[in-house]
This record gives sequence, C-alpha cells and structure tokens, in this order.
Amino acid sequence: MPSQRIQFQEWTPDQPDTATLIDAKNVFPAAVGYAPFPTADEYSNAASENLNNFIVGKFGDDINVFAGGTTKLFQLDSASLDLDDVSKSGGYTSSHTWQFIQYGSVILGANGNSKIQAWTLGTSTAFADVSADAPIATYLAVVKDFVVGTHIGGVNNKIAWSDINDETNWTSGTTSQADYQILPDGGDLVGISGGEFGLVFLEKAIYRMTYVGSPLFFQFDAISRGLGCLEGSSIAQYGATTYFLADDGFYSCDGQSVVGIGTEKVDRFFFDDVSLSDLETISTAVDPIKNLVIWNYKNTSGNRALLIYNWQLQKWSRGITIADTIGTIATLTTGLDDLDTLYPSLDAMTISLDDRVFVGGKFLFAGLRADKLVTFTGQNTSAELITPDIEVGYNSVITLVRPQIQDGTANIQIASRRIQGENVQFGSTVSSDDEDRVSVRSAGRYHRIKVIPTGNWTQALAIDVEVKPQGGR
Repeated sequence: MPSQRIQFQEWTPDQPDTATLIDAKNVFPAAVGYAPFPTADEYSNAASENLNNFIVGKFGDDINVFAGGTTKLFQLDSASLDLDDVSKSGGYTSSHTWQFIQYGSVILGANGNSKIQAWTLGTSTAFADVSADAPIATYLAVVKDFVVGTHIGGVNNKIAWSDINDETNWTSGTTSQADYQILPDGGDLVGISGGEFGLVFLEKAIYRMTYVGSPLFFQFDAISRGLGCLEGSSIAQYGATTYFLADDGFYSCDGQSVVGIGTEKVDRFFFDDVSLSDLETISTAVDPIKNLVIWNYKNTSGNRALLIYNWQLQKWSRGITIADTIGTIATLTTGLDDLDTLYPSLDAMTISLDDRVFVGGKFLFAGLRADKLVTFTGQNTSAELITPDIEVGYNSVITLVRPQIQDGTANIQIASRRIQGENVQFGSTVSSDDEDRVSVRSAGRYHRIKVIPTGNWTQALAIDVEVKPQGGR
C-alpha cells in the first residue's frame, strides 16, 4: 500500500503530543528537519582547581584563552594545552562565577569579591587590579566606549562606569566621565549586556542605558517593569539582541521590546525539567557557526542538559552533555606538526583533522567540565526524534518504516497502544536493512515512532511509514 511521509516538524513540548514532534534530543534545528549535535571532547589539560567560566581574548595576532576558578585565574598554553596559573599575587576568594569581557586589548574579569582584574594581551604575565580606584563588581559589559560594572561593592542596585576610553579611571570629577547610578526599583541587579546601548537586568525590570554626554553621561529608561531576569548567567547576546531567562520563560530583547521566544513552546518543559535548587549553575552561550543560542542547566535527573534555540528559524531542540558550563573560545595557533604531542594516539582522535579546532583564531562553541576546557567538535551524539501519534482508523498495523536520513540511516522503535491513556512503551530496536528499510509489525490505534539516526549522518528529514487499517471485533 502507499506509504505516508511524516516530516520532522517543530519540537514544541508545551503542546499536546498529537500536535507536535514529541522529542528532538541531541540535535539542533535545521531549515528542514534536524542536524546532529556533536559531543564535547576534552581540549585542555587539567587546571589545579575546578573552573566556572572562561573567555577568549583576541587582538591582532595575540590569541589567549583564560579561565577562572574560586581562587585562581588561568591561561591556556597553546603548545602544551596546560592551564597555567596567572593569578594576581595572593589569588582570590569568591564563590561567585567569574564574568569576563574584552575592552580593546585588555581582558577584564569580575568575581564579586575582588577589584576588577585586568590582563593586557601581548604584554601581561599575570592578572592585576585594573587600578587602585577600580570597584568590586559582579557583572561587566562594554557600553559605547565605557566599561560598566554592576552590583558594585556589594550594593545590589548600583551600577558604575569608567571614564570614556579609560578602563583604569573610575573616579568621577570635572575631568572624568566616570560615575555611578542607583536604580531605585526592580529589585537586585542580576546582569548586563552591552554595545551601542546597555541593557541592565534586574529581578523585576529591564533598563536601557543610553549615552547622552555631559553632565548626566548616561540615561536610564525602563523598558520593562514587572518582568526582569531570573538568573544573570542566563544572559547571552548576539548582535543587538540579548536573550535571557525570566520568571516565566525565555525572552529576547532588542533594546526596544521584550519578546517571549519560549511561550507555549518550551517554557513549561524547562521549568518541569530544571533543578531549581541548582539554577545558579545555568550558563548561556552563542554558537557562532550554527546560529544557535544554548542554555546549559542541571535537570531533575542530575544530568547537565541543553536547551537549544535557532534564532533564525525560531525553533528549539534539546540535548544532554558532559559540560558543566558553555561559552565561546577561539582556537590557538596549533600546527598539525604538534598533533603527536597533543594526541599521542592519533587513531583514538574523535576530531577531524580539517576541523577548525586546528585552525588558529577561529571561534567555536566550547565549555568546561570540572577542571578542563572542552570543545563541541566530537562525533555525533546519540540522537532521538519521536513522532506525534499516528492514527489510521480504529485499529491499524505498521509494517514498514523507511528513514529519510541524509548520509546515514536509523534504528527504529515503535510504541503502539489502543487508547491514549495507556502508558507509552517502546518495543525493541529494529535496524535498517541494506535498502534503508525497517520491517516491523506493531498493532494498535495510536502509533508513536522513535527514530535513532546512525552513521555519520548530517540531516534527519522525515520517515516514510506503511500503515494499514485492521478490522475490529
């Protein structure tokens, strides 16, 4: 009998099972279907303590990767891939996650307990206080030509900025544009994003920070009241758009309007899945290659989970990862001649030799696992796509499934049941034959198909299914 094609449509877990793709795990949305999400592979050697954040500094030919822990700051050695201690004398003491920015040729870091730290690319050998009058800040951003810090000196609603084009001067006066502002409503400051204007996130408000010149320097306009940011580490920026997590879900903000991007799609799923007691461990990053913004969080099963959003397609997917934190780095200049040193067993390498990880200065999606840097350049993770229920008459039987998987094939599991209220139980796994056909026999009224792509596949498009009605008794 003729087969029917089931496209891998949008995953919207907040919608009923009959109306949407039920799962899109370890994949990311493509224009048609889904593409494989890579595994995270160890990139660096171990630091002397666990790490909580990292940054790449790139200025001309100088490319440096830095990472921070509770007591130290580290620099990645491009030759050995060791993480060398480059902390200021005496180190640090803070349980807060490091926040890093680049300001010209200077890398700046804040941990909520020490004065803002500075490293000048090409000249520094250790981090140091950016200046004697530098504040203690928790979050940092570059707005216009200023360094901006929030949560200043432990004051939860204070924001301060440096002099124009001078990250070392934080003292206000007649010859300086450095100053500060107390934001009276909206609760605690939880984060900031920068650019031509700043977006200042509080628990219950969002302010636009606009440079207006002397004597006020910056103007603060509330563009959202009642809705703010739930956790500062959920903030990520790409271009002029900032993405963040609020009390009720995920939003984007362009400085003018606030738009719900997870409404009736993934918001309820996220809050059911996340471990709220571990929400402060959330991290966010932009994958500059795949045009994705990704949130990493701990779920109720104790795993690190990924929620993945393609802002061009406005579609979501999810994943599971070993990475504790995610971000973006640029690869160091490491020649192929050094491979035998970095990878003693080349046969065991999971990274392709033409991957951009071996091309110096190219940005890529990366992360941290305990005391090491990882890059998402490994093999395809084990993906799963689950179709909505198929119903053909009161009773029917599925006899054949043919996966439409570019450059690969798939294994199939089927869950059939008589009534919707029955538990969904998938049957045994059936592999494709040499003609990419999966012969099965599963009877019921409602059929749900789990597709597990295999091989070095590049895109999962659809499945063709042969299902025929059965007589009832």
